Amino acid sequence: MNIFVGSLPFSMDEADLRASFEAYGPVDSVKIITDRETGRSKGFGFIEMPNDDEAEKAIEELNGSTLGGRAIVVNKSEPRPQTDKRSFSGNRGGFNRDSRGGSSNGGGRGGFNRGGGSGYNRGGSY
Repeated sequence: MNIFVGSLPFSMDEADLRASFEAYGPVDSVKIITDRETGRSKGFGFIEMPNDDEAEKAIEELNGSTLGGRAIVVNKSEPRPQTDKRSFSGNRGGFNRDSRGGSSNGGGRGGFNRGGGSGYNRGGSY
């Protein structure tokens, strides 16, 4: 079972996190998510435990417990919803090539428009 762990102390390392969960059973993997530019912890991570019953017990007992001075959040990790990353619809701006600066539905001003003007947002007036 894949387990999400949030509100981790930024100083916590993967070995300490593993030790907290190994009290409930074997741990296959531990991953604390870090900022790719600074390498600093983002304050959350994932634990993989092979036995679902042991994982459920760890979730139940560790959720809300204090680890490194912080109350942590522990729950079953849900897979990310599948999205089509090629879609630029909606009011998000983006890569409009329209000289007026809006998307085809009239919203979403901003982004790297290729209209006239100066700066990154070359969409003209609003």
